[in-house]
Amino acid sequence: MTTVTETKPAAQSAKPAKLTFAGALNAALAHSLEARQDVVVFGEDVGTLGGVFRVTDGLAARYGTDRCFDTPLAESGIMGTAVGMALNGMRPVVEMQFDAFAYPAFEQVASHLAKMHNRTRGRVELPVAVRIPYGGGVGGVEHHCDSSEGYYAHTPGLKVYVPGTVEDAYLMLREAIDSPDPVVFFEPKKLYWSKADLDLEDLRATYESGERREGSAVVARQGTDVTLVTYGPSLPTALKAAEAAAEDGVSAEVVDLRSIVPLDDDTVCASVEKTGRALVVAEAQGFASVASELVARIQERCFHSLASPVRRVTGFDIPYPAPKLEEHHLPSVDRILDVIDDMQWED
Repeated sequence: MTTVTETKPAAQSAKPAKLTFAGALNAALAHSLEARQDVVVFGEDVGTLGGVFRVTDGLAARYGTDRCFDTPLAESGIMGTAVGMALNGMRPVVEMQFDAFAYPAFEQVASHLAKMHNRTRGRVELPVAVRIPYGGGVGGVEHHCDSSEGYYAHTPGLKVYVPGTVEDAYLMLREAIDSPDPVVFFEPKKLYWSKADLDLEDLRATYESGERREGSAVVARQGTDVTLVTYGPSLPTALKAAEAAAEDGVSAEVVDLRSIVPLDDDTVCASVEKTGRALVVAEAQGFASVASELVARIQERCFHSLASPVRRVTGFDIPYPAPKLEEHHLPSVDRILDVIDDMQWED
């Protein structure tokens, strides 16, 4: 399994007018395979098929089936293999085909992947990137649309990344693969087909120049009246809600977390201290969630700047509903605007 084939150079092509989220992830994997001979990509159907969402399309043909290959349908086996390979000097990038499919592998993640560095007093690193297509909005059914980031964020020893833009899909996956720490990398399924005017070579040059935003949030939209704190699949919804709020005379700032662990409290608090109000938007259920942690942290750190209680718009505390009902379950522009209207606006 540790045999390494000679890397074949990527084919030269004209600059694309549009780059998709999935295409950015594919390019990040390809460039990482080119840059590091210790990188291997594996999971269910990632080789010949190129993945259910075609994120690994063409990688096996280009780099060989010993560097991008299919596995049995056994998530615990995939994760256990990744841990063993990382212990022996390799840098596995594994795909859990769907969010809820990863649960059988969670014992390996929580007991070994997350703890080995601490267990060995820092002598052993496990540089494993765990890719998880996740979230709703694609008409999927139960076990195909879970928002499971809270389980991993609650597990010390893991980094948890959730990109919400095409640019971050590329840059953050490269960061995850190069990280000496294990990273759980959530890929919002409903964003796979989103597009942006970006050039791959420019993105590659940006990353390889050494510029990093690891663990840092960004202000995706400036505002003065209320801060919408969000990440991943909810970012486009929050931005649309901010546009709609502007038509009603409310200036909403949008903070994109990008990374849940580590969490950039400074950027979040600077925004909330400026606007005086905060609303957390996330697809996952609200109870005992990343959203509830954000509410607590904002309340603790920004209490004297708040003009209104910190609020949340999240998925409901139910198993993921049938496809015809998911539009009611997921955060929407209308639900966000209703909560904004309900905040304390009196002097």
